[in-house]
Amino acid sequence: MLSVNAINPELLAMLVCPATRTPLQLADERLISAANQRIARRELRNQAGEVLETPLDGGLLRSDRLGLYPIVDGIPILLVDECILLAQLPAAEISPG
Repeated sequence: MLSVNAINPELLAMLVCPATRTPLQLADERLISAANQRIARRELRNQAGEVLETPLDGGLLRSDRLGLYPIVDGIPILLVDECILLAQLPAAEISPG
């Protein structure tokens, strides 16, 4: 998992969703764990419709909690097509814990 300290707080404050231009925040471990469980079962797709195969180190969550941008190998992937729409996960896994 990506630690909260892995992304410079000043950089995180500047990052926005490329589609909505809304702020992003680090996703909690519970959400990343739920996403990784579905990735392992090949049940999670990105916005482009591709089945995800690589587990996430972390993620950047849109402020509306509808989308998650993956962090893989410590690198945030801020491409609209790579966004994971969270409607694919049960609401209990998306809600703040």
